[in-house]
Amino acid sequence: MMENDEFTAFSRRILRAAGRRITTGDVDALPHLAALAADLEAAIADAVVGLRAAGYSWGEIASRLGVTRQAAHQRWGSPAGALVREVA
Repeated sequence: MMENDEFTAFSRRILRAAGRRITTGDVDALPHLAALAADLEAAIADAVVGLRAAGYSWGEIASRLGVTRQAAHQRWGSPAGALVREVA
């Protein structure tokens, strides 16, 4: 778990640094930063699919994400959620 925590913290630092770089006038990098939001959403969708396949309940997943079970199921359990995964 510590390795995951460190990796996540490192990822956050990189994203914040990219944002700071853009604020200094690197406007051409803005679309690249915005595209990371789609990549992150696809990664979350893949993680949820994997957790569901491993037997985790919607309630367990939702509690980790700070949303209701229904909200998690709506966002990642519907055919629209499958479309997000396919596009990415």
